[in-house]
Amino acid sequence: MLGQLLESLLAVVLGIGVCTLYFVGSNFILESSLSDSGKFSLKKEQWKKRIQPWLFLAPAIFLLSVYLIFPVIETIRLSFFNFGGFDFVGFKNYIWAFDDPDFKMAIINNLLWLFVVPTLSVVFGLLVAVLADKVAWGTIAKSLIFMPMAISFVGASVIWKFVYDYRGPDADQIGSLNAFVMLFGADPEAWITIPFWNNFFLMIILIWIQTGFAMVIFSAAIRSIPEETLEAARIDGANEIIIFSKIIIPQIIGTILIVWTTITIIVLKIFDIVLAMTNGQWGTEVLANLMFDWMFRGGGDSGRGSVIALTIMIAVIPIMIWNIYNFRKEEASR
Repeated sequence: MLGQLLESLLAVVLGIGVCTLYFVGSNFILESSLSDSGKFSLKKEQWKKRIQPWLFLAPAIFLLSVYLIFPVIETIRLSFFNFGGFDFVGFKNYIWAFDDPDFKMAIINNLLWLFVVPTLSVVFGLLVAVLADKVAWGTIAKSLIFMPMAISFVGASVIWKFVYDYRGPDADQIGSLNAFVMLFGADPEAWITIPFWNNFFLMIILIWIQTGFAMVIFSAAIRSIPEETLEAARIDGANEIIIFSKIIIPQIIGTILIVWTTITIIVLKIFDIVLAMTNGQWGTEVLANLMFDWMFRGGGDSGRGSVIALTIMIAVIPIMIWNIYNFRKEEASR
């Protein structure tokens, strides 16, 4: 344990040292080669201003190429090869994807997640952001709602496993949900094995996590609305519902869209919760978990796994582009 801690600290120190050395050294070389003295000092200064940003961005661009662009190209290549990545099979893996029942189920489940999770996370986050400021203990409530954001998806899944836990009809139940239903005389259930509805039980975990994220962003956006606007509306006789729907929502609609699309991207990549809770069993399969199964289980099939990975990427890219476009548009309007 101590050895791992020391290795981590050493890695951090070395990383900072290398970055500092690079930036100081590259800047020194640039300053030395393009000094201000001489006949063309003005032109050299202009070139320095052009080169310096790219010099500082070079490590990031290199790492982005190595860890993002190259894997994308390799994934596209592997999608046209067999399970071992050696024999070219053309579009055979793509044809398999459209005929595979598990792939179709994963697509349907992902669409269900896309409809439910971002919508409810935004609604709950917005309601908490508006209502928490109207009570004395609002700050405490916000802190408690935000706390799940500090928990990993796997950690959250372990917590909710105790909520949904089922120990058999004759065993003592420790699951919170079964304890609750048994208070009313109902029989305990293995909740996460109930087809279709088990997807919603898994979605609750992500909604529980993302509501805190949405609440924090919306709270900041609502605070940016001029208080004079809200007071003027109250003087004119507007009630809180009208203020919320006619003033607050239009003022923060850009923020709502950005939060919604950000959560949508998270949902498209959802993997940890499904793996930890059901491993895709009982009709809960999603694309990311299916990709993991094909890539790393049963000997692995890099061709089919790559096709699923590309499906996720193709679904994420338009949303990311739209998110960036809206963010730049909002920044330009300020």
